[in-house]
Amino acid sequence: MPRQARFRFLPALVAICALAVPFAYAAEGSAVVPSDLPRAIVIGFVGGFVRHNDSHHGPVQLAQRIQRAVPKAAYVQVFENRHRKAAYQTILRLLDRDHDGVLSDEEKSDAQVILFGHSWGASAVVMLARELNRAGIPVLLTVQVDSVAKLWQKDGIIPENVAAAVNFYQPHGILHGRQQIIAADPSWTRILGNYRFDYKENPVKCKGTSWFERVVSPGHMQCECDPHLWTQVENLVYQRIEPHPDTVAAAPPDLK
Repeated sequence: MPRQARFRFLPALVAICALAVPFAYAAEGSAVVPSDLPRAIVIGFVGGFVRHNDSHHGPVQLAQRIQRAVPKAAYVQVFENRHRKAAYQTILRLLDRDHDGVLSDEEKSDAQVILFGHSWGASAVVMLARELNRAGIPVLLTVQVDSVAKLWQKDGIIPENVAAAVNFYQPHGILHGRQQIIAADPSWTRILGNYRFDYKENPVKCKGTSWFERVVSPGHMQCECDPHLWTQVENLVYQRIEPHPDTVAAAPPDLK
């Protein structure tokens, strides 16, 4: 083929590559970032092998409620716990408001990041907070619900870039959450509490669960669908996104 003829194909090739980029990001599980962004970034993680859009699960339901309640105040996205890297990259893109590919000190200091998750997803919250700490990005709040760490993870020590952290757990069954979290630096991080829920005393009915969950890990399952527990998480998030007198009053005094 003549050299000039080959160059005629370049514009088409460039266009094809440009179209392929968004699909590459989607395959990695990262989110599409809108151009007009709210300041708060709320990232949730589901546990186990749950899909990020499975509405039977507590983290997904919470994200949907927050998105409906404060659509202009927060960007909300749920990830599978194994897609922590995609969540990290999404946060970086959201904070890069001038789109120059580099986060300035001002863009970092303006970050209003909230992280929550259940089970392996709760452990992913702490891992992501540490990665953000290494990048110099602060986190407003981390919420762990019946946190279960993978073998190579440590989910009990909250890094100093986190302003406040709270841990909800239940103690029964093969799968049960970490009972205590502590701050790496108590002068920077406030531990709001380690709150115990006992579903043997106060059982909760869950819909859309498997027989395996009901038999092997009923407590772990119930804390994910417990409306009272997730209402506490929801109020904590609202207090940091867009404080309203009603939501603050609805939260227990020891969670304010």
